[in-house]
Amino acid sequence: MNVRISRNLGMVAVLYFTASFNAQNTKNDTLPKEQKIEEVVMIGYGTQKKSNVTGAISSIKASDIENAPVAGRPEQVLQGRAAGVSVISNSGQPGSAPTVRVRGITSFGAGSNNPLWVVDGIVVDNIGWLNQSDIEGMEILKDGASAAIYGVSAAKGVVLITTKKGARGRMNLSYNGFFGVGSAARKLDLLNATQYATIMNEANANDGKAPMFSNPASLGTGTDWQKQIFNSAQRQSHEISISGGSDKSTFYTSFGYYDQEGIVLRDISNYKRINGRFNSTHKVFDFLTVGQTFAYTHVKAQGIDDNNEFGGPLSSAINLDPITSVLATDLSLPVYTNNANIVRDQYGNPYGISSYVSKEMTNPLAFQETQRGRYRWSDDIVANVFADVKINKHINFKSSVNGKLAYWGNQAFTPIAYLSTANNNLTNSLYREMQKKFEWNTENTLTYQNKFGAHNLSVLLGQGYYEYNISYGQGATYKNLPVNNWEDASFNFDVAESDKTSNAWDGKQTHKASYFARVVYDYNNRYLFTGTLRRDGSSKFGRNNHWGNFPAMSLGWNISNESFWPENNVVNSFKLRGGYGVLGNDAIDDFAYASFLVPGSNYTFGDNIIRVGYAPSTLENPDLKWERTSQINIAADLKLFRNFDLSVDLYRKKSTDILRRVELPGYLGLSQNPFRNIGDMNNDGIEVSLGYKKSWGDFGISANGNFAYLKNEILRLEGDKEFVNFASYQTLGQVSRLQVGQSYGSFYGYQNLGVFQNQAEIDAYRNASGGLIQANAKPGDYKRLDANGDGKIDDNDFVNLGNSVPKYTFGFTVNMNYKNFDLMVFAQGQAGNKVFQGLRRLDIQEANYQTAILNRWTGEGTSNTIARVTKDDPNQNYTKMSDYYLQKGDYLRLKLIQVGYTLSQDAAKAIGASKIRFYVTGENLVTFTKYTGYDPEIAGGDTFGIDRAYYPQARTFLFGANVQF
Repeated sequence: MNVRISRNLGMVAVLYFTASFNAQNTKNDTLPKEQKIEEVVMIGYGTQKKSNVTGAISSIKASDIENAPVAGRPEQVLQGRAAGVSVISNSGQPGSAPTVRVRGITSFGAGSNNPLWVVDGIVVDNIGWLNQSDIEGMEILKDGASAAIYGVSAAKGVVLITTKKGARGRMNLSYNGFFGVGSAARKLDLLNATQYATIMNEANANDGKAPMFSNPASLGTGTDWQKQIFNSAQRQSHEISISGGSDKSTFYTSFGYYDQEGIVLRDISNYKRINGRFNSTHKVFDFLTVGQTFAYTHVKAQGIDDNNEFGGPLSSAINLDPITSVLATDLSLPVYTNNANIVRDQYGNPYGISSYVSKEMTNPLAFQETQRGRYRWSDDIVANVFADVKINKHINFKSSVNGKLAYWGNQAFTPIAYLSTANNNLTNSLYREMQKKFEWNTENTLTYQNKFGAHNLSVLLGQGYYEYNISYGQGATYKNLPVNNWEDASFNFDVAESDKTSNAWDGKQTHKASYFARVVYDYNNRYLFTGTLRRDGSSKFGRNNHWGNFPAMSLGWNISNESFWPENNVVNSFKLRGGYGVLGNDAIDDFAYASFLVPGSNYTFGDNIIRVGYAPSTLENPDLKWERTSQINIAADLKLFRNFDLSVDLYRKKSTDILRRVELPGYLGLSQNPFRNIGDMNNDGIEVSLGYKKSWGDFGISANGNFAYLKNEILRLEGDKEFVNFASYQTLGQVSRLQVGQSYGSFYGYQNLGVFQNQAEIDAYRNASGGLIQANAKPGDYKRLDANGDGKIDDNDFVNLGNSVPKYTFGFTVNMNYKNFDLMVFAQGQAGNKVFQGLRRLDIQEANYQTAILNRWTGEGTSNTIARVTKDDPNQNYTKMSDYYLQKGDYLRLKLIQVGYTLSQDAAKAIGASKIRFYVTGENLVTFTKYTGYDPEIAGGDTFGIDRAYYPQARTFLFGANVQF
């Protein structure tokens, strides 16, 4: 259950622990240095000893995630496990992709702020197709020095993912699976029928109108619409892998099945995924190794329209009045007698239709009946082949060809149905759409590695060519089918030609060419240097700026390897590192620098005959150039008391020449506003990671924690503007801005100074001329801050009300082993941000309220925080943006607790297994927060912090098994 607490959770964010216990590693830390196995990390086109890494790289290994089941998306394994990496669930809907941010917001105009995903060297647009159990490790390249090897695509961070490979020896067969049930962790406190009628009557009375209901108490509790839409939901996953090999060849193959129901109307909210993988390497000659990776994934999913105040079952359940019943009780009402297409249940009973709440708000169970048969699907094939040639003992040449082929589409049947006056289909239709996209690249690298005494040198030279968006799509719609149910709907029906429509499109193919180089040098593992240069050329930019250069350099000093460093039991190792790099961003529309002639500008020559006309789509800009992000990073890595590992990073990340569309006057007649380089923005941050590892006989513990602080600030906007409007909400209009000197997407509105308790307080609130500042106010209305001191309240008095981007992110994981038992505890959270709660439809006066409205002002002294209820709202208490709509977004969530038991080796051998482990997991068990919505974890793509009825995450209990043969 969720628990609300009053203390500032920002103070709770100090540490994030991840702990793993293994009694077998009791003496690792006492081994001499020459006997220790050096940990190696991926650095892009190669590897490097972790002790010599000079950039900001966070690593996540298979052992960190293999026992942590996630909700269908592999991105979730990053949450809370890497400092400076923010992972926020966009929705609890099955299959929904989370929002991933590396060191804050990098851009506010050119594409999303998602990092670059690289899987086995293949650059992909997402990793939703990837099976979590196939992941061997993940490296997050966070700073400019480490990410610069990827140049123009790396400004928003880079996530390198390596999948599992086979090893020589006996064949291994593994099974990992679980089954569980989830339910809603929290429901909103909404008014029941009696409370609703009381509030509606009071609002009418405050507006001088007659009451709506004669006897509210007689209505009882009414319909609980949330109870109607929330359900228990099953979730299961089954993964089998086979691996092995010889001295010449190794292989790894896996098969997976994942099935998850949604906790909201599971019949139309579910997700299924089937995937397979085959990786292999073959040593053809002593000097030649070839290999390949191949992955196929099929997804079929249904989903509801969530985070949308203008419709969908979640928004309807929140806003519908509790007086309306699920099934109609009075069939003599005109709404039932005058509409033959009312939706009915399986027994022929018509679903209830509200007489008070209309527009897009509909009976969610009736809505569900109209959505059956709608689904989306995708088939993804991701593969590469490579050849590695060992020219001599120092020089290697590697060539690879990588590609992704994706097919996806959706199908929807819309029946004849009457849900409300605003949702009324008089004809049925069947729609089907299919799209295809192919992207491929080839990369060639030459690596030289040598050791000259105490000098270690590695040189990388590389070249790449990339083709994007080789794509097309088509769709077709048939109307007036002779059936009115999705089971029988088919394109084989011979409908009239006038009822057939189709469309098709081709993608705009783009390409990029790259050259890159890197030098890695160290002297006696003490003095470390890495230098990188990448040059990218892209067809996305005009002739004046086809090419961009992206340099980087980083230095490190292993002070504890110096001869003067004394052996001690306090600071066992100490490394200083720092770097600077320039990265790029080209995530704009294809050929955005150019202007094309587009149809639609029709005209006549005086003969009243309309002729097809063409006009420029936008203004040409051959000087459009790369968005650039420079980043400086200073850090220290320490090992303390033999068992603690501490890393502290300080960084400044500055984006310049940010690409964004500029607003031009409508009289120019352009169909699109053009892109320009118009903005600058800073991200300053501190990251702290702390780990602990210790074993005592049969008991062991390891803990890793991270905490990150982020300050985001917009430095410049187009044409020296002070701000541009950002996100809007219903009748409130703009609720957040991009404001110079403030954080990305900061909330702006009226600052409430309390509630006027009587007429004397209204009369006393006057300007310098003696006039009333709020002449339309009545007792019970909000008192607003006259921010600019002009003696009146208008939009010029909007002030910054808080940040949508969290200032602090944190979490902890603890794993403990005692003999055959193991325990894992994982928690994460954020603080320092505000959430805009936009759950109520403001343009529907009779929409339901949360029970917080019961604490409204009803007379002098009754409330100084919530204004009186009114529908006409002359003081704009609820129809203008103010801090009334904002709540703290701080939370600390107990994300996962898992208890496992591993059978003894003798018991496992009895059935031919080498290991058998059973476990029980609880997810999203407790959330500490003061937020009153479903969930404080609010993302929304690049519009953070606006809750329009988010699909809540489920509290789930799972039972699983790991078996190895």
